Amino acid sequence: MQKLLNFAVILSLCFFTLPAAAAAGSMDQQISSIQHEWARIKYQVPDKDTQLKDFARLEEKAAALTSAFPDKAEPKIWQAIVLATDASVINGISALPKIKTAKALLETAISINPVALKGSAQGVLGSLYYRVPGWPISFGDNKKAETYLTAALKLNPDGIDPNYFYGDYLIQKGQYDKAIPVLEHALQAPARPGREVADAGRHQEIKAAIAKAQKELKSSNKSTLNR
Repeated sequence: MQKLLNFAVILSLCFFTLPAAAAAGSMDQQISSIQHEWARIKYQVPDKDTQLKDFARLEEKAAALTSAFPDKAEPKIWQAIVLATDASVINGISALPKIKTAKALLETAISINPVALKGSAQGVLGSLYYRVPGWPISFGDNKKAETYLTAALKLNPDGIDPNYFYGDYLIQKGQYDKAIPVLEHALQAPARPGREVADAGRHQEIKAAIAKAQKELKSSNKSTLNR
């Protein structure tokens, strides 16, 4: 009887420990799945209502992964990315709670591992700081944006995302002549294996940003000549 009881205890422990071990081994796979789904929704789903529904499901998946790995930075970064992207689709005051949650997740991720995902947390956080309204509506702050964006570039100087975010920030600041070479550098970023959809979508955003910067710069130069 005692042996049976001991076996039952060991068996029950196995049921509790094996899923945890399996989960630990699959964190990268789950992040990869979230990355692919995020890119599909952002770049391949044209309908806004469908995007919102799909992002809502992806938010749940990302939150579950963060809960499963509370001491890891990477799941928090991707949960923040999903929330921030969903907020950009909503594009209104009602999106602010998602953005604030994303900000908190990114700050925690940086405190856990400041070099996780080659500085992705700093890049995304910097983009939030220059894209959201400032006080009293939200936490927007260009100085903090530049601090985080340049930190991301130091960690990943040739990356497509940090260069795109910094170039876009420079456009928002009206520094079109500085933005263009940064964005052109983003176009030369190495391809990311398994991230083909995301890279293609980002390339389109970069090209649109370059066109905008060139147009604004040309208009600005023309105004200067006509004075």
